[in-house]
Amino acid sequence: MSPDSSFNRARAGSDTLQSLVDELAEDLGRSVVVDDPLVRLICSSRHFGDADQVRVRGLLHGYADSETIRFILAQGVAQWSRPGMIKGRDDIGLLPRYVVPLRERGHLLGLLMVIDAQQTLTAEQIDAIENASRAITAQMYTEYLATDAEETSAEETLLNLLSTSPAGRSAARERVLSSGLLRDAPHSVVSVVEVSRSQDDPPAQIQVALRAAVEPFRRTRSVLGAMAVDQERAVLLQLRDRPPSQSELTEQSTRILCTLATFLSPSAAPTVGVGGSRTNLAEAWISYEQALVAARAARRLPALKGIGDWEELGEFAILAQLPEHALNESLIPMPLRALARSSGAARLRETLRCFLDFAGSAPRTAEALQIHRTSLYYRLRQIQDITGLDLDNGAHRLVLHLGLRIEELLASEHCDSGA
Repeated sequence: MSPDSSFNRARAGSDTLQSLVDELAEDLGRSVVVDDPLVRLICSSRHFGDADQVRVRGLLHGYADSETIRFILAQGVAQWSRPGMIKGRDDIGLLPRYVVPLRERGHLLGLLMVIDAQQTLTAEQIDAIENASRAITAQMYTEYLATDAEETSAEETLLNLLSTSPAGRSAARERVLSSGLLRDAPHSVVSVVEVSRSQDDPPAQIQVALRAAVEPFRRTRSVLGAMAVDQERAVLLQLRDRPPSQSELTEQSTRILCTLATFLSPSAAPTVGVGGSRTNLAEAWISYEQALVAARAARRLPALKGIGDWEELGEFAILAQLPEHALNESLIPMPLRALARSSGAARLRETLRCFLDFAGSAPRTAEALQIHRTSLYYRLRQIQDITGLDLDNGAHRLVLHLGLRIEELLASEHCDSGA
């Protein structure tokens, strides 16, 4: 786990950290703010008549608005190794800022910001900022070390609780119940949030963003849970006294994706997989396995818009478990390939898909396609002639239906390759 995560666990700064920030502000005669790597407030000095709208909103709400966060992160501050200026933006009420990335052992702990509207910081003031930044970084790292061991142990226990090893699960369950970390409940649900690595988002920033997106749902009035985060994935276990509704889980997943969209670039392409609701803590590992499958389906099926729910996947819950190396065009049946090469392929494939989805009901298919039944029967005869399969034969229908579903799972690869 990286140090970045500690500042999502407790974003309020310690008294010592606050004193260091106040001392620097008084020395400069300027407002000083320390934010976490996602531009969320950790601590702030009093202001000296230099506050802009962004600072005022930050003090009121504890964080900047999404537009401001996206703008600042777009300047690349999460990758800076030395101080620099970020330009202002009148439309969001942001004045130029002198920004110091607070790093220790390569990890970004936070951002120290000083408003410098006219860029009038003197050499002596910049030296003072540099000296204070070293002390602030050391304090932040000390606070991280004091809390990290406990958090790491809890996350390792959670992953053991969700493992495929019965012995490991049993031991982890005893630990979490005896320690009071969790209590058993009638219903358990696991969600998995995954992102793609890219050059646009440093790995540390991805980890911090994942924690920020998932943390609000770990403990609520109706949920007691735990979470584990690494550089590409967050796992959220929720224990409930009543089963969650599909709308609750969808809203939760949507909010997670919205948060990640604020903190990460579009290339991160986050997805959420939601497992089925299981009985008590002992069966949470089943929900976890289902969530992994659902997340994979969400990556491969654009129609899901980044959210896969095991309970809603239908046949895709089975197909999405095919090994990655096996999930390729070789699985598409030859009759379906022949249909794809035929004249009017798109129209015929859509007719076939609709006919199979409606369990071979000609009236419902014709209505959905808004064509006369005579036209439908003509198309179905064409499909049978081209594929050599009988649409009155259940096994033949299954071959074609599975082939169409596999094509949907492969659709994202075609999009990525520009096909």
